[in-house]
Amino acid sequence: MKQNEEDRKQVYFKQVYDNIKNIGYHTTAIMEEENFTPFTYSTGLFENFKIPELFISGLGPNLSGEIIKNYAEKYKNKTVPVYKKIDDLIDTFPIYFIKVNNHDLAKYALTSIKFYENSYYEYLQLVFPDLNGNFPNESTYNYDQEIIGEFTI
Repeated sequence: MKQNEEDRKQVYFKQVYDNIKNIGYHTTAIMEEENFTPFTYSTGLFENFKIPELFISGLGPNLSGEIIKNYAEKYKNKTVPVYKKIDDLIDTFPIYFIKVNNHDLAKYALTSIKFYENSYYEYLQLVFPDLNGNFPNESTYNYDQEIIGEFTI
């Protein structure tokens, strides 16, 4: 049984490294479960496009994957605006990028930790509004989004 798990890990990491080599990054999505907020994150953007990896909490894998793709295309080899409202990353709502300490993502971004090992890399978290357009710093905010970094807008 243990060998089967090792085989699955090897297959998974081969896919990760193939995606990073061929596309420039890999997207990992952890699905929603009861009492668990889904999250998605990138691996490889920092190495290949010189922009921070991106962590997204509370959105489904398809939308998160689209956002990471747009982020990579828009900002590769450019400076990413942090703590500023971005209205043109996706059509449906504005977002903010906030800084996140890699240590704070240790239980989330396992693929990135393995990929980068002891190399330097950075992460940003994408923060989005609730269905009424309120952000987490507003008292009326109501959405299941875990904020890992500090949202001080």
